[in-house]
Amino acid sequence: MRTTVRTQWIAITLSTVSLLLTGCGNSNPMLETNLSVLVVLPGRAAVSSGQSVQFSTSPTVALGVTWMVNSVAGGNSTVGTIDSSGHYVAPAVTGPATFQVQAQAGSILSAPVPVTVLAPGVVSTTANPQVAQYALAIPAGASVAVEFGPDTTYGLTTWSQPAPAGGGTVSMLVAGMRAFTTYHLRAAVQLAGGLEFDDLDHTFTTGGLPANRLPALTIKQPPGPGTNPGIELVGLSYETGNPIEAFAMDLSGNIIWYYDFDTTGAGFPFPMKLLPNGHIKLIIANYPVGLSLDVVREVDLAGNTISEETLAGLNASLSQAGSTIVATAFHHDFLDLPNGDTIYLVSQEENLSDVAGYPGMNIVIGDALVELDPTGKVVWTWSAFDHLDVNYHPFGFPDWTHANAVIYSPSDGNLILSSRSLSWVMKIQYQDGAGNGDVLWKLGTQGDFTMQGADTGWFYNQHFPVLIGSASTGQFELGVWDNGNTRPDPASGLPCGTPGAANCYSRGVLLNLDESAKTAEVAWQDPLKIASICCGDINVLGNGNVEMGLGDTSFSPATTGALEVTQTSPPQVVWQLYVTGQGSYRIYRVPSLYPGVQW
Repeated sequence: MRTTVRTQWIAITLSTVSLLLTGCGNSNPMLETNLSVLVVLPGRAAVSSGQSVQFSTSPTVALGVTWMVNSVAGGNSTVGTIDSSGHYVAPAVTGPATFQVQAQAGSILSAPVPVTVLAPGVVSTTANPQVAQYALAIPAGASVAVEFGPDTTYGLTTWSQPAPAGGGTVSMLVAGMRAFTTYHLRAAVQLAGGLEFDDLDHTFTTGGLPANRLPALTIKQPPGPGTNPGIELVGLSYETGNPIEAFAMDLSGNIIWYYDFDTTGAGFPFPMKLLPNGHIKLIIANYPVGLSLDVVREVDLAGNTISEETLAGLNASLSQAGSTIVATAFHHDFLDLPNGDTIYLVSQEENLSDVAGYPGMNIVIGDALVELDPTGKVVWTWSAFDHLDVNYHPFGFPDWTHANAVIYSPSDGNLILSSRSLSWVMKIQYQDGAGNGDVLWKLGTQGDFTMQGADTGWFYNQHFPVLIGSASTGQFELGVWDNGNTRPDPASGLPCGTPGAANCYSRGVLLNLDESAKTAEVAWQDPLKIASICCGDINVLGNGNVEMGLGDTSFSPATTGALEVTQTSPPQVVWQLYVTGQGSYRIYRVPSLYPGVQW
């Protein structure tokens, strides 16, 4: 725990001093004879207006020391005051200021010691009643984070942000607080050179959602010693009433942040992601009206819109680039690339004749990928109609491909795309924008890989492929949430859930892939006693456990949830969330609301 006043002690070199010096006045023969160096300790200090710091000398001089601030004996109200014992009280300032403290004994004058004085921070409300704004002026080269908690032990922290060039005010959004609770907040400043400073304690009382807007959350298995730390980022649909849909919760089920993007209840976060810049980005869908999606929006933690991409704007960019793609909807995913560009997953429609099993003309819905640079210019596109055979359509036609995730392959700069309707996870030749879009391989039933090992069952109608580890070429591990809607019954060969076949079930599965040999093997799985009709996600957490967002486990009544389980056989549940009255698209664990910070 930090102390209120930050000081820094320095090593000094002194001449041999044989006596403890005593005397009075400015003329002391003993002092003049034996004292050659006078040093003020501590060698640096940082305080807030009104705070104090105790200075001393080395060697210790019992009498006859004059203390000065900016060469003024005893200081004054402008530079701060200092008494005969070296007790300094900082003046009121409106911004960071530095003053110099010196001590004089006889004719010996110490080197000046800098004291940085900061004005106390200001805490104010934002548009989100569970988010505070903390503003503090700091000098050039400094950085600031905010500690917060229900008492003055704090316990949680934001990330650290630097001062503007030349110094100035840093405004931090403090999020992660429970509703209708009083919190203590304190800025922790690190000055150039490493000296630390703590602002005064402030209090902030949160508001929150009314009871009729709260989702029905139940923690069926509370967090324990084996639970991975962090919070849950939750994206729900609505069924009845108007409960909140985009929020973060702690592992005890308390909502600690939310984004109320649509008070009519017609919206749907599809999906929602925490960005490296500390903002939240989400696709906002109109739901349930045919999943006609509207906008991809970036907001800060207070809910202020930072930027957004509309469907009309995207199509204007496509037209200007001469592309034949006409996007009919944003859906299911977007991908922010390392180079600052964004790839949007969109649907497109084509009128096709005599598709296998569908004579005559049919409107077929397929997927496209559109990459925009930060200026809104189209720099790369891909269309399923150009690279896949529309006559292969095992599920959901005319919603032919129904992709639901696109991820970046860092080892080769390619893309990995999940198609629910085809039950394929595909690698696409992107090559950081230089690729021609060829499908390099298809993972799944009727694809390019052979399943090996005791379990030869493929995933079906899957969601959320995720790379486990940093490798994405050669031999690597891939996680998949396997919904299993059309999984064939191994005994009868019939589709699961049909007369004469076993019930459908969903599972989280981790696969070891050999990209060269085109082989796959189940490394771990958790076949659940539920059938997730749609949606869901999977990830391996820092402690090795696996978390699964269960998607829609029922439509009537709507239910969803999430599980954290051990990566053992059989898996053991260490944390479980259950939600009634709403479905979900993705529910997943993040370390905190601030990049690089673990709660």
